[in-house]
Parts: sequence; structure tokens; C-alpha cells
Amino acid sequence: MSQIKVAIADDHQIFRKGVILSLRSYTNLKFVLEAENGDELLAGLAEAEPDVILMDLRMPGKDGIETTKAVNKLYPNIHVLVLTMYEDERFVTHLMENGANGYLLKSSDPSEIKKAILEVYTKGYYLNNFVNRILLKKSHNKVKSIPTLNSEIQISDKEKQVIRLLCMEYTAQEIAKEMEISARTVEAIKDRLMERFGVKNSVGLVFFAMKNSLID
Repeated sequence: MSQIKVAIADDHQIFRKGVILSLRSYTNLKFVLEAENGDELLAGLAEAEPDVILMDLRMPGKDGIETTKAVNKLYPNIHVLVLTMYEDERFVTHLMENGANGYLLKSSDPSEIKKAILEVYTKGYYLNNFVNRILLKKSHNKVKSIPTLNSEIQISDKEKQVIRLLCMEYTAQEIAKEMEISARTVEAIKDRLMERFGVKNSVGLVFFAMKNSLID
């Protein structure tokens, strides 16, 4: 695997440097950009071209929430990993529905941060136990009416199998092998489902599927 280029946005320099230092032993990760806030991050993305961003939420100027939305709109191929002290489930659901590819607490071990970076780079999302608990809670406590398979939304057996394997953290290539179809067909099915469900990426598709009981 080639080096994964990483950016970090956090207004505390000591924390930024600490994260970079804690991950320096992983030679497949290369930090290419540091920023104190969202404005500084966005200004440097075109030149740095990171694959993954470690994003704090509370920052002066443009905060992490607005910056995540901006990155998703302007640079949809860049993956955003929220790295914050906020454990409030409202932040988790809002960020995951608006472009974040994973959500980590600042208390996470460097090994988990490294694992999350690798997974969002290879799979498009990272769901840890913290996020999964929130997703499961949301799936059992729906606060708004969302279409289900029994109403407006109808999906084929092939589409349902793609969703199921995505939720099992299979990559597109692994899904293609399992289903004996091409990876291009898998991506086409994913794109069609994301457009139909109104989500923006694979993590949004997984999030939607869990909330609406589209998987067994």
C-alpha cells in the first residue's frame, strides 16, 4: 500500500503534535497538512491533497461541523475522520449524515486512530463500538418517518446483498468476489442506492440501512 496522506485540523498545537508523534511509527501514514481551524484547512487542501483528514469539532472561525460539510462538497474524495472530545450522540448522527466517514473520541488509542485511517481509506468508512451503539439506538428509536421496504422504497435481492456486505465492512472488491460480479457493478449499485436514499457516501448508506432495518 502506498503512503496515506493525512491532514489534521485542531486549534490546540500540543494535541496536533501529539497525534502526529504518536503515529510516526506507522510509516504508511504521512502528515501533509496541519491547520488551526477550518478556514486554514480548506485553504491548504488543494496543495496538500490529503487522503484523510482528522477533524476536531470546536475550533475558532469555521468549526469542524461546517468544515466537514464544506470538504464533502468541495473535495468528495477526501475522507473525514472526526476526532473530538464530544460524546454527544447528536454530533455523531449529524456528522455521519453530512459527510464524515468516521467518528473518534480524543481518548482513542493511537492504534485505533491508525486503524480508522486505514479503514476509511480502503473501505470509505469506519464504525467503532461507540458509533455502532448510537446507530443501533437510533434504529430502535426512530424520531421521524423514514421510508422502508414496505412502503416507497423497494430494493432488489442483489441490492440488499450489497447493503448487507457493506454493513459487514466488505470492500467493493470483496463484495464483487463474494457475489461473483465485477467491482464496477458493485460501485454502480452503491451509487444507485446512495442516490435513491439521498445519502452522500458509503457510511451514509450503512447508516441509512441500519436506521431503517434494511439488514437482517
